[in-house]
Amino acid sequence: MKTLMIQGTTSDAGKSTIVAGLCRVFVNRGVKVAPFKPQNMALNSAVTEDGGEIGRAQALQAIAANIQPRTDFNPILLKPNSDTGAQVIVHGKALSNMEASSYHDYKKVAMEAVVESHQRLANEFDALLVEGAGSPAEINLREHDIANMGYAEKVDCPVILVADIDRGGVFAHLVGTLELLSESEQARVKGFIINRFRGDIKLLESGLTWLEQHTGKPVLGVLPYLHDLALDAEDAIAIENNVSDSKIAIKIPLLPHISNHTDFDALRLNPEIDLTYVKMGEQITQCDLIIIPGSKNVIADLAFLKSQGWQDDINRHLRYGGKILGICGGFQMLGQKIYDPDGIESTIQEEGERAITGLALADFTTTLTTSKTLTQVTGQLTLMGKQCAVQGYEIHCGQSHGPALDAPMISDLSTGTHGSDGFISQDNQIVATYLHGLFDHSDVTNVVLNWVNERHGVQTNIDINQHREGQLNRLADVCQQHLKMNEIEHILQAGVTTTSKAHN
Repeated sequence: MKTLMIQGTTSDAGKSTIVAGLCRVFVNRGVKVAPFKPQNMALNSAVTEDGGEIGRAQALQAIAANIQPRTDFNPILLKPNSDTGAQVIVHGKALSNMEASSYHDYKKVAMEAVVESHQRLANEFDALLVEGAGSPAEINLREHDIANMGYAEKVDCPVILVADIDRGGVFAHLVGTLELLSESEQARVKGFIINRFRGDIKLLESGLTWLEQHTGKPVLGVLPYLHDLALDAEDAIAIENNVSDSKIAIKIPLLPHISNHTDFDALRLNPEIDLTYVKMGEQITQCDLIIIPGSKNVIADLAFLKSQGWQDDINRHLRYGGKILGICGGFQMLGQKIYDPDGIESTIQEEGERAITGLALADFTTTLTTSKTLTQVTGQLTLMGKQCAVQGYEIHCGQSHGPALDAPMISDLSTGTHGSDGFISQDNQIVATYLHGLFDHSDVTNVVLNWVNERHGVQTNIDINQHREGQLNRLADVCQQHLKMNEIEHILQAGVTTTSKAHN
């Protein structure tokens, strides 16, 4: 199997997007290709068909490669649950929570899992397109590195370095990063890609010539700034929306550990829906619907929600007839209490128990457990007499029980012991579910919007799967046009033996 790694001079340089674009380009060229990210740190994740968990970016890249997501595409996933710690997920399954110092010592074991996945993929695919993490020049993280050059050296693969010119200082980023690498690592870098350029390319040409002459490595392309490119975010929250004719207003409190915010992309991209993330220090003002999103640390985020005064905003919203939707962790927050007997997320205690009082808007409680539910499901959504098929996925620690769940939001589940999910309040103002991906299909969005306001008037609905395909094809076309694809394919095929030389 041929392997090519895309590394960046910084986080958010465009690595995820470029790997996705290249996956689609190579598939179109008849190459059986797979994506790979040795180590990902992100709260946006996806459930694979075999019941594992990987980073959302690798699921997107798998779609770009026209294959089903699998755990081997992202063997190590870190989901931060504090400023210094994270849940460590190996081959799709949660191993434990680790502090940063402990994980640093664990990296030698983690590398074994990375190599194991790499070797399995080598038996099946012609090519592997690998995404690095952060920057390879982070000196403090170089020891036992598995995310960037440590992996590249282990599997002996070439590297292309990507920099974001829109940030400024692109030549310093590229030359400085190269300078901080070891001699063998520098030799692995076979060329550069400059990302997010806007302006007259002729004004950049002298800089490109200097870069090639100074480093002896080719510039393999300059990708333009793609306005309105909307693909599943790896972690950063896309808060912008393009509202042309607002017919319904939705507010989402921006929790510190918000997870799987891609749940709301179909709503955010809808020009007739005004979706706003409410930031720290802001008030949840008048709207039609408040969505309480998923959370990686539901107890800490619930405490944060209360500290912001948002509980009062939510109660006022309900008094004026507004609607509430809770998803996953947001579902758990709506109950009477969340118990954490094993200290999975917190050491907070109330009345001698490891627990926190919920928003008390429904009669149920949740107990966090050491095991995590990871499954893809289908079912039947029913709201105000309207029904439609729904499919999504569950990623959560904890089980919820109580009388409120006797009136489920979703029934006829394809998996699970209870056959139903979530609840609908007796006054019909509050609904909740564990299912992520609820709005990925327009039929579900129609039913939910009809529940929020029967006279909402929204005519446009976004099928996120169709939208994603269009965006991936657009991205591939841009890569094909602006990158030197023949040279990139040659680098992939030749490996580290490729001789670097400047190309004007």
